[in-house]
Amino acid sequence: MNRHHSINYLEIPTRNILSSKAFFSQVFGWNYVDYGPEYSCFMDVGITGGFYQADVSFTLARGCPLIVLYSQNLEQTQASVIAAGGKISADIFSFPGGRRFHFTEPSGNEYAVWSE
Repeated sequence: MNRHHSINYLEIPTRNILSSKAFFSQVFGWNYVDYGPEYSCFMDVGITGGFYQADVSFTLARGCPLIVLYSQNLEQTQASVIAAGGKISADIFSFPGGRRFHFTEPSGNEYAVWSE
């Protein structure tokens, strides 16, 4: 359901749509609907959005927003990220409310995963 004034859709730049799709499919089980070679939509992942072809990547060091995913088993998800070709940019650490780690996926975009 669309909620007034809520975040409704997320568009994420990626240097390589195929590698980003493969990574998120392998690690997080995401599925896609392709709209041509330069755009792919993901749904049922907490928010609907898409990857679009771009010659940029985003990281916290560049002042970009951080997209944070949730996991019930942080260590297992971290191992899956590494196995799928992701690089850990901040190992598991505690913060008020839980623990998390940061990683970059094959296109160089930085994400985080948290758990209680």
